[in-house]
Amino acid sequence: MALSNTTKERISIEVIKTLVTRFESFPEDASKNRNAPFHEAFLKAFSNKLEGKVSDTSFFISLSSWLQGLNTTLGQTFFENVAHILSNGEKREYTSKKIGNRPITQTQRNHISQIVADLSNSSALPDLEKENQLIFVNYPTSQINAMDFTADVFFEEANSITAIELKSVKPNSGEMKGEKQKILEGKAALFNLFPGKQINFYIGFPFDPTVNPTTESVTSYNKKRFLGSIINMNKFFAPDETLVASELWDFLSGEENTMEEILEIINTISTTSFIDKFLLINDDSKKNTPEYIAQLTEWNLISEIELIKKQLIIFKKICRNTRLTRIYNKKSFDTKGNYNWDRYNELKQLY
Repeated sequence: MALSNTTKERISIEVIKTLVTRFESFPEDASKNRNAPFHEAFLKAFSNKLEGKVSDTSFFISLSSWLQGLNTTLGQTFFENVAHILSNGEKREYTSKKIGNRPITQTQRNHISQIVADLSNSSALPDLEKENQLIFVNYPTSQINAMDFTADVFFEEANSITAIELKSVKPNSGEMKGEKQKILEGKAALFNLFPGKQINFYIGFPFDPTVNPTTESVTSYNKKRFLGSIINMNKFFAPDETLVASELWDFLSGEENTMEEILEIINTISTTSFIDKFLLINDDSKKNTPEYIAQLTEWNLISEIELIKKQLIIFKKICRNTRLTRIYNKKSFDTKGNYNWDRYNELKQLY
């Protein structure tokens, strides 16, 4: 079953927002590139490797910085927001500054410390079932606070709690031990906070960089190969507590081929004519034209299409109401690519 039109629209809006913000910072004018004398000096050693591939070193440095910004946007914003859209979940922080209440017992803490120690010295292999048996117990010992933890994706169902930590596909060296302890303490705290519910806590990776796109599907994954490429990943995490590439996206949506649909949406919107098309859908003088409607349809913007179809009813209800007239005349997207949901919701109430 394919993603719903509403889901496609919300993902499309995330794509639009990401592209608008990245276009703003793209280093088009080489004369305005930032001064980076140390970078340029070191890159001279690679001039033979860059010959024929990079003609402007300053632009190359600025472009590298821009790409790093794109990586940050995808990792900290886009992937998280799309995950929330697909799962109807949210980000949930259990920290002393945010919620504070993250109780575990001293016995749970002791078991967690022993699990991490055994994994660290390789006297035990990661075993999700065995680890859960040790921490999912109501021990009659004193309570303490678990270490701070955040679930990038969190959703609660009738009988279960699911938390997912979204990670970069190239996590920092030595990071896995700390992640394991944090997730174990997080699971123990959630077990105590939501009695009677099954607790699931995963690490999720948005794609598998070890896939060879010339011989394998870009949405596929080889979990054994990928996890083996991360330092100490197999030492601390079992495969069944990780979600990789299409496995992650299908899990979030509950549907098959979700990653394929996300990439199809991105590929449809992310073209060299993106800015021209974005300006078109924000041009009030073009409303009601076939070109305008076709662009809304191409980008899955069903809410705007709905407003256009109900335009006569909206005009009749607005009449000479100054407040509603001002709301109607607002742009559908702001200059940062954010869709104006407040405008849509106000106008929707008129029909």
